[in-house]
Amino acid sequence: MSDIDYFDEMTNPDGSIRDAYQAYQAWFAQEDPAALRAKTREAEAFFRLTGITFNVYGQAEAGERLIPFDIVPRIIAAREWTRLSRGIEQRVRALNAFLHDIYHRQEIIRAGILPVDMIAKNDAYLDQMIGVSPPGDIYTHIVGIDMVRTGPDQFYVLEDNARTPSGVSYMLENRETMLHMFPELFQQNRVKRVSNYPASLHSSLAACAPRHCDQDPVVAVLTPGIHNSAYYEHSFLADQMGAELVEGHDLRVVDGRIAMRTTQGYRTIDVLYRRVDDDYLDPLNFRPDSYLGVPGIFDVYRSGGITIANAPGTGVADDKAIYSYMPEIVEFYTGEKAQLENVPTWRCSDPDSLAHVLDNLDELVVKEVHGSGGYGMLIGPTASKKDLAAFRKKLEARPSNYIAQPTLALSTAPIFTKAGLSPRHLDLRPFVLVSPNGIDITPGGLTRVALKKGSLVVNSSQGGGTKDTWVLEED
Repeated sequence: MSDIDYFDEMTNPDGSIRDAYQAYQAWFAQEDPAALRAKTREAEAFFRLTGITFNVYGQAEAGERLIPFDIVPRIIAAREWTRLSRGIEQRVRALNAFLHDIYHRQEIIRAGILPVDMIAKNDAYLDQMIGVSPPGDIYTHIVGIDMVRTGPDQFYVLEDNARTPSGVSYMLENRETMLHMFPELFQQNRVKRVSNYPASLHSSLAACAPRHCDQDPVVAVLTPGIHNSAYYEHSFLADQMGAELVEGHDLRVVDGRIAMRTTQGYRTIDVLYRRVDDDYLDPLNFRPDSYLGVPGIFDVYRSGGITIANAPGTGVADDKAIYSYMPEIVEFYTGEKAQLENVPTWRCSDPDSLAHVLDNLDELVVKEVHGSGGYGMLIGPTASKKDLAAFRKKLEARPSNYIAQPTLALSTAPIFTKAGLSPRHLDLRPFVLVSPNGIDITPGGLTRVALKKGSLVVNSSQGGGTKDTWVLEED
């Protein structure tokens, strides 16, 4: 991989600075490196004081960790963001239409575009959702689209997060930290705001309340509890929205509605932003051993007594085998060619594709169909012979559990190191809110960066860090 010419988002091949970074570079050139190193330590102390941590499981060093924060922003020009936004909106509309279709008439299967097995044998497909139409026909209230850049005008979607996308709290805290430490930068650069996200989230969720709600909708956030890896984010968002943070044992069915326990008795909830997986949502309808959900909540949901965001069963759209059909899905539901490109994908359930993947395992990235967080994946070019051999056995044993993709030349942007600015690979997760009132895309999103030189793995659970993401205003 070392011989590949990567697109650097700050620096042109001739060493000159790209337009979006001109003002930042002029500022950086005047700064004292020792003072910037002190700012890095200050940012770490701020994150630790605020409690911005995540939990790591299944490792010897498991426990709470800080996500490393890099003080150099990732900067996106207004023109680039406008083009990206159009593609993101198109994709999110198609995802929502797809979910409605597969739980109703399944026209995409009737048309022969999607094989029936993609749905019938999909673990994330909920038979209990067949025929259910959420308020406003919105299934994906909050979406995260993972993207990478490979060239000046070349962006690829890596995956769609339509179930319970996480990371927005880090986007907000990254910006707050930068505003606190470098206020002068925001006077010199016209950067689009992200601080209104919590208010927009609340408004968007409230707009999806059940039809019978004739007053200000009551919104609550359902968390699995303090031991969940994303608990900080659940608490943060509830606080920022002015919504109650609840656990399953705080809720019960009262007169056909879901109500939460308060000091004044039980209060009805209209919209529940759930951060609990489908299987654990309702022990009467899904896993009977779940202590995280609410007995009977799914029956209340089916009857229109509450809005659950995101809707149960949206995990089908997270499926990486479904992802491989997204260009066809977008065109089927929008009547337009997909504006954002997919990464070429081999479905290992297909014998010919499996043979190709096995023959080229050392050149490909292989992912679990339902995997996330960088777990259960193989990056062929950096894998050892032992890892390749072990993964080959997994593929041969359960080929339908995997897809494979070429190793992309992810763009780089600089991070601040002891030696100065140094390029590292990164990705981007824009956050999208969907309601009957429209689609709201937060400018920028969460940039995750691989802090190890040459590494392509950006996940925080695998040693990656984050950056503030700037989208510049139009000139």
